[in-house]
Order: sequence, then C-alpha cells, then structure tokens
Amino acid sequence: MTTKQITLPVTGMTCAMCVKNVERSLKGTDGVSDVSVNLATEKATVDFDAERVSVSGLTKQLVASGYGVAAATVDLPITGMTCAMCQKNVERALTRCEGVISASVNLASEKASVSYLPGTTRRHDLVDAVEHAGYGVIDAADAHDHEDHEAIVRQAEIDRQARLVKVGAAFTIPLTILSMARHFLHQVPFLMDNFGFLTDDVWLFIFGALATPVMFLLGRQFISGGGRAMHHGHANMDVLVAMGAIAAYVYGIIVLLGIVFGFTDVVGKLDYFESTAVILTLVTLGKLLEARAKGRTSAAIKKLMSLAPKTATLLSDGKEKAIPIDEVAPGDLLLVKPGERIPVDAIVADGRSTVDESMLTGESLPVDKAAATEVYGGTINQQGRLVIEAQRVGRDTVLAQIIRLVEAAQGSKAPIQAIADRVSAYFVPLVIVLAAVTLIGWLTIGGASLPQAILNMIAVLVIACPCALGGPPPPPSLGGWGGGADAGILSRPRPARARAGALTAILLDKTGTVTQGKPAATEIVTAPNTDERALLQFSASAEASSEHPLASAVVAAAKARGLPLLPVDSFAAEPGKGVRATISGRAALIGSPRFLAENDIDISPLADDISRMQANGHTVVLLALDQSLAGAIAIGDTVKSTSAEAIQTLQARGLDVTLITGDNQQTADAIARQVGISRVMAEVLPADKAGAVVQLQAGGARVAMVGDGINDAPALAQADIGFAIGAGSDIAIEAGDVTLVRGDLSAVPAAIALSRATLRAIHQNLFWAFIYNIVLIPVAMLGGLIPMFAAAAMAFSSVFVVTNSLRLRGKRLIS
Repeated sequence: MTTKQITLPVTGMTCAMCVKNVERSLKGTDGVSDVSVNLATEKATVDFDAERVSVSGLTKQLVASGYGVAAATVDLPITGMTCAMCQKNVERALTRCEGVISASVNLASEKASVSYLPGTTRRHDLVDAVEHAGYGVIDAADAHDHEDHEAIVRQAEIDRQARLVKVGAAFTIPLTILSMARHFLHQVPFLMDNFGFLTDDVWLFIFGALATPVMFLLGRQFISGGGRAMHHGHANMDVLVAMGAIAAYVYGIIVLLGIVFGFTDVVGKLDYFESTAVILTLVTLGKLLEARAKGRTSAAIKKLMSLAPKTATLLSDGKEKAIPIDEVAPGDLLLVKPGERIPVDAIVADGRSTVDESMLTGESLPVDKAAATEVYGGTINQQGRLVIEAQRVGRDTVLAQIIRLVEAAQGSKAPIQAIADRVSAYFVPLVIVLAAVTLIGWLTIGGASLPQAILNMIAVLVIACPCALGGPPPPPSLGGWGGGADAGILSRPRPARARAGALTAILLDKTGTVTQGKPAATEIVTAPNTDERALLQFSASAEASSEHPLASAVVAAAKARGLPLLPVDSFAAEPGKGVRATISGRAALIGSPRFLAENDIDISPLADDISRMQANGHTVVLLALDQSLAGAIAIGDTVKSTSAEAIQTLQARGLDVTLITGDNQQTADAIARQVGISRVMAEVLPADKAGAVVQLQAGGARVAMVGDGINDAPALAQADIGFAIGAGSDIAIEAGDVTLVRGDLSAVPAAIALSRATLRAIHQNLFWAFIYNIVLIPVAMLGGLIPMFAAAAMAFSSVFVVTNSLRLRGKRLIS
C-alpha cells in the first residue's frame, strides 16, 4: 500500500452541504482513506492509496458529483516521437507525475497537453518525466519566439534526415550494384564477362568499407531508438530495423575475419553488407518523409497563430502604451486603429467601425460594430477607431479555440492507421521471437552450422523489414494523386485521402466555394426620373474614395459598363452607415436604407424592391441626389457557373449534400435554392462547423468538407477528407487533404472517383503484403531464403506495388 496525500482545489462549493457532498463523494472512492474539505479555502485534502486510485480518478469522481477542480494546463513540444507507441509512452510518463490529472499527446503536432494541479507539480517535473522516458522537450525559455524556436527545431530534424539520406544513398547505390553483380556472377554469363574482377576477396573489404558509414551514421538513430524502447519494456519498428541491420553487418564482419584468419571454411564468403545499407537507407528515407509531413501538418496551425497580433495598445489614464499580447488581461481597455487586427475577444466600449470577420465567418462582407457589440481577436478593424474592453484572452479566445480544434483533428488517426499501429505493436515482438526460434531451431534440431543458422535468422529479419508492411499504401496515393495533379487535384500525404471513395455525406461552405466569394452588383433598380447609367455613375463616383468592400463592387460595376467617374468636390464616410459626397455640384447620399431614412429621404417608392432584394440574400445600397431617392443597387455573392452541375453530380452519386455557412439564414436559403440544395445550416461558427462534421461521423457517415476560408480549417481537418479550394486561404489549404487548384466544385466528383480507384489499389497492395509476409516468413524460417533472396523478394514486392499503383496515372479525370 502506497499512501499519498494531495490537496485538490475544488470549484463549485457554495455552502456546508456542498462540503458534505464533496467529502461523501471522495470517501466513497475505492482507495481513499481520509478526506478533509475546507469551504473557506475551497480545498479538499485527500489521503489515498496511489496503487488503487489516481489523481485523475479523484478528479473524475468530483466532476461526476457536480463539482470541479481548478487545474492548470501546459503544452509541451515533444521531440523524438516516431510512432503511436512513442505517443503512449509519453502519455504514460506524464500521467505518472504527482498532481497530473490528464495528459494527451498529439503525434501530428508533436505536443503534449497536460492538465495538472498547481503547486503539486511544476513544468520541470514534467520535462524530467518525458526525458526519463527517452524523449525530449523543446525549451524555448531563452528563445525570442516559442513558435519560431519550435519551427527551427523541426527544420533542423528535416535537414538532419535529408543529410543522412544523401550519405546513405552515396554509399548504398554503388554497394548494392556491385554486391548484386558479385552474388550473381556465376549465374549470369554477361556479369562474369564484364565484372569477373569482383570475385577477388578484396572486394568484400571494399563492401564492408562502404557499409560501415551507413551502419554507424544512419543506424545510430535506430539503435538508440530501439535501445530506449527495449529499456522501457516494449518493442517498436526501430528494434526490428536495428536487429536486421546489425545482424547482417556483424555477419559480414565475421566473413571478413574468416578471410583474414583463415576460417572461411566455417563462415563462407557470402557477405550481406548491402542488406544493412539498403535497410537503413530506405527506412531513413521514410523518416525524412515523415518529418516533412509533420512540418506540413503544423503549417496550418502556424498560419493560424500568425493571425493573432503580437502586441496590443493599452489605454491607461488616457495614455497609449504598447504591451505584449500575453500581458492583456480581461477588463483592460485597448485601442484599435483602422487597419489593425483586433488583439483579443472583446466588447466595443467606444467608437464605430466595420470589421472584417471573414476569418471566423468566411463571409466577405464586413460587419458593423458600435458600442456594446462583440469583436474577436484576429479580425481586422477597417475604418473607424475602436476602444474595446478585453473579455477573453490567451487560450480562451475564439482564434485559440480554432487552433486547438485544428490540432486535435489533425492529430486524430484514421481507423486503418490505428489498426496498423496495433498490428505493429504485436508484429515486431513476434518477428523477434520467430527469428530467435529460427536460430535456435536450426542449431538444435536442424543440425545446421552456426553461419547457416545466423543466415536463416537474418533472412527472417530482412523479409519482415518494415518496407514490406509500410510500402503498400503510399505508392497508389502517389500514382493516383500524381495523375490527379495533372487535372488540378493536389493531395497531401495523409492517409485519410484514400477514404474519399467511401464518402456518404458532403458539407459545402457557401462563400468562395459555392459562390464567387466577393461582392458584386447583381441588380439595379431606378426611381422615376433617374436612368440606370446616372444612378451607377454617381454611386461609383461617391464610392471610389471608400475602402468598403461594397464600394468596390459598385465601382467595378461602373467600370464594367465603361462609365467614367465624375469629379468629387467633397467626401465624408460614416463608418457602418454610408457616404456623403458632393459630385458635380449635386449632394449625394449613398448607403443603407436606414442611413437614408435617418437623413429624411423617402424610400417608400422602392420599398417592395428593397424587400425583394433582401429576401434574396442581397445587401441593398441606396442613392439619393439632392434629397431625392435615385435608385437601389443589390450587392451579393454570385454563384459560380460550375456549382449547380457539380452538386447535381454529387447528389446523383448518392451523396447527402449540405450547405453550411456563417452567413444569415435568409442569404443561405437563397443560394441553396439556386444550386438545388435542400439542407442548409446557417449562422454556424467555426467550432460548430467541426461539430457538425463530428455529429455526422458519430452517426456512421463518412464526411467530406469543402471550404476555402480560415473559418473552415477545423472542419476541413476534422472531416474524413477535406477539400480546400485552391483560391482560398493558405490556412484552409494546409488544413485540408486535397486542394482543388481550379477553385470550383467541378473537381470534387473527379477527386472522389480518383480516390475510389486509389482505395482499390491500396487494398490490392495490402493484400499482397499480407500474403508476402504470411508465405515468405515461414519459408525464410525453413531455410528456403538466404538474406539476398529475401532482399530480392522485398524488391519484387516493391516493384509489384509501384506497377499496380502507376496504372492510376492513366485514369481519365475531368476534361
């Protein structure tokens, strides 16, 4: 029995009854011997048996009773993780720390999020636990910028693996060519005629010299990684790679010693240095590709983080002071000037402006802001000067929540990947056992010599090299999606992309995906005694000096009709309302219906037209000249010409199509009617978009998300497959699986068809890999394969996989 005492900071207690409830709840937990609760300090001191209950178990018991624990959270950037087993090891090490409530490790972003009790453990305790488990933690305390430091570390790892691959290739390619030629000299007359000199024993020493740099430069990371794994009681792929490489290399050294000391009659003259070099170089190449993939995975998150300003302007005693964003606290008054990003989530205390919230909503039209309205960190203040009162800062802002959603979604595994991880956990120890059985069996039962028994053992390790199991999925993806690139369909190297073929539902973002994503003049209605040309010319002349997106739509419409702009004598913009101007001696007012009504303009002659335009989801801009209504211009986001046909194709293939948008219900319904979509989800926030994907997935649906905005990033990452519009934001493209370069929906059906073909090829290749291992491992155990033939079989397997995959490049997609 290991008795410990811990103090839990309890939240939610308001009276003596709460104290009794907390005591009763904790005392009823198995392993708890004593509980003392203090209402004044809101703390519970618990004596418990650490072998029977954990801190996490105690906190869960409190939460189940209706109370909470005031926990702190820290994110630790982890280095050295290569597989799901590493992820579990880090989580296990962290959860064993005193005071840790929970630990969640994201392999994709290489971060550990730890929830712990303040005062019971410190950051360096967590770092020590991770390092003791054989991994590292990035210490950015002395770095100017934590994320920059982390990026530098990631890039250094990519550069290191790239250098190792170059070194490995430089030695392995000539070694493999010469060694293969030597092995088959007597079977191939051409080789004997041209490479007969390779029969000299000196070449074995040259082969050993070529293999040695590969063994000690490339093999070091696998030996150390495998050693750490074995030290902590588990086996990973590093163990298998290291054992195969070491066995082949050591046997080669024994052959060289036999030549020097004259016992070649015992060990023979067959070296397997090339097996060492090939195994290590190929697996190191895999590590390089993995490191690059992790860098691309984190790119979306880094770009999201770049949206948050580094500083804020604090108003204190009437003075302005620039402070780091980390120092902003709820209740602080901050100044936001035109063109600046809003630093944190806040309430407008003073001022009026328009704010570009496309980061959150995806909608191109700015939102009017005045006193008591809410603004969000990362959005852009456009015209007016705002004084805001900070509400949510740091990890609590909407932008921070989006970042966490993208991290969580990108770190989640596809089901097939999770299965592969579980298979690997059993496969590696099984192969080690089979190799040992082979060695012992041939020595004791088979009556073989030690060299022959070692050769058979090496053959088992080589035939089961990770290349055989890890190779099948990527080549079809490279072949199929490589062909897709010719049609403007670009895919990232993520396993989820293959699942597009099994999709049952698809969510379409509205703005920039189904529609053009920018406002345009869609309809012009004139009042009596005003012609359309004059209406548009005066409106464009007034709006030419404005920075409002609606203004650019009016100006673009005038330019499209070849109308020259008139001279403007005076101009004054009223943020969130409209513009006052004097044009060619006439007083002009242009803006919203409310703006004109506030200035005593009678808008009733066009009341029906205004209502109709608004019902169609358009924004209405009115023009008055000399206090008389001149006309109305409807401005809206127009549907792309290819959208309706692409949506019909998706529906014809049995997909449930839903339009999802942050825009209002009226506008969303209007667009949905134009393209033939019956199901609409409007006024949806970024977190809710990802939530909609999760809800469909929970019901058994395979879900695709198509989007282009920053606000779509969490949903794109969460979906089984995310299609990012190529003309959209970099963040959306980074978060998605497939980028549609053409920027419209017509490529989505083609991408799904391509994915189905790719998925078939992957299944075929996985079936081959399964048969390959089931058949050839027993053959190797029975002595039917020397390591060279095992390597040849492995090469044949790769050729089959690649050939089967390259068929996809010829698949015809969109024209």
